[in-house]
Amino acid sequence: MNKKSIMSNFYIALEAVIANQVRSLLTALGIIFGVAAVIAMLAIGNGAQSEILEQIELVGVNNIIVQPNIEQVEQKIGASEEEESKKFSPGLKLLDVESIKKTIPGVQKLSPEIMLESYIIKNGIRRSSKLVGVEPSYFEVANFELLDGEMFNDKQLDLGMPVCIIGKGIASKFFPRENPIGQKIKVGNQWLEVIGVLKERFISEKAISNLGIRDYNMDVYTPIQTVLIRYINRDLVTGSGLKKSFGGISVFGGFRGMISFSSSDNSSSDSKPTNYHQIDRLVVQVEESEKLNPTADVLARMLERRHYGVVDFEITIPELLLKQQQRTQNIFNIVLAAIAAISLLVGGIGIMNIMLASVMERIKEIGLRLSIGAKSSDIVMQFLFEAVMISITGGIVGVILGIVLAYAVSSLADFPTAISLTSIFISFGVAATVGLVFGITPARRAASQDPITSLRHE
Repeated sequence: MNKKSIMSNFYIALEAVIANQVRSLLTALGIIFGVAAVIAMLAIGNGAQSEILEQIELVGVNNIIVQPNIEQVEQKIGASEEEESKKFSPGLKLLDVESIKKTIPGVQKLSPEIMLESYIIKNGIRRSSKLVGVEPSYFEVANFELLDGEMFNDKQLDLGMPVCIIGKGIASKFFPRENPIGQKIKVGNQWLEVIGVLKERFISEKAISNLGIRDYNMDVYTPIQTVLIRYINRDLVTGSGLKKSFGGISVFGGFRGMISFSSSDNSSSDSKPTNYHQIDRLVVQVEESEKLNPTADVLARMLERRHYGVVDFEITIPELLLKQQQRTQNIFNIVLAAIAAISLLVGGIGIMNIMLASVMERIKEIGLRLSIGAKSSDIVMQFLFEAVMISITGGIVGVILGIVLAYAVSSLADFPTAISLTSIFISFGVAATVGLVFGITPARRAASQDPITSLRHE
């Protein structure tokens, strides 16, 4: 079949589609909704996947998080309060970090943190913030990068010097028109010199609620020894009797300077438990994902032994939780893809049915073409062109409708969606294939019509 014949059949098919616009539209409806479903479902699935990957990046890879429990309610039945009071735990402390580093194999990095609710004062502006005492490993574990300045050096870490690294939000709020590096800000009752600014981290509200994380852009980071020396060291209070003997207000000296405790840590009210843990969070990063569970088990046993049998800590593996969520999302995506595929299949069956009905209605046209010299291959080509043309048109409309649906879901339901060019090309290609496959039977049926018999139907 030459090129001229192909183009002639194409124009005849195009005229037939335009002449029967309502029928063509009804024929294409199944393809339109099928392609729209594919685009929208894949966009929703991709959005959920990207959000999970973003959350994994926020919590870090291969991390085990150890957090202290401030209040423990544990007592053997029949045991007296005096017997239970003998149970003592030193709490989560830096000595535990050193022990983990020396004892547990496969540990890549350790990041202890001390977090204090504080406030920042600069140029007459006061804002609440969090002061976080960290080591340099914290920024590697949490995937933070410096935008400007430098990291803490060994001297600043060992001596607990009054320096800090601030989040991008703090820099924008307090230093809108000047370079913050080398400037000083008052955090709590101490002046700290800014030596670095972190790159901005974009965190969704859903990630904040799901992972229990905070807006890191508004935090102030200082060496952990700086917090212990210049702000608070809870490890200096090792018993409840010590607190009671001083009436709930304690001042200690002899640890590289004077350590004072704020009223929030010295409340004499029995209703609010006292935080006796030296550090507020510990992130243990292991070398391989396969070692997460075994390392967490060993870590739990070791800390329980070091805390004299008191389980005053919680161990979580956020990456495993997120991977489980990701597996669930993958199953959900497969179900959605199956539903969308069924929609396309139904659309293809609709094309075949209506085209078969069209053959019976167009017997005169078919017989006339065959009687004036058209070959069976010409009739097959004409009806195939019609089916593919209807499918492609429906695919284009379906892609547009799917994009609109994806954006509607994102804006109205506050659910992340991500439309990829791959999904559009796949949907468009599947639509054209469906038209070609399901158009073969009607095309052959049309080509098999006998010209004499067809003319007798006139």
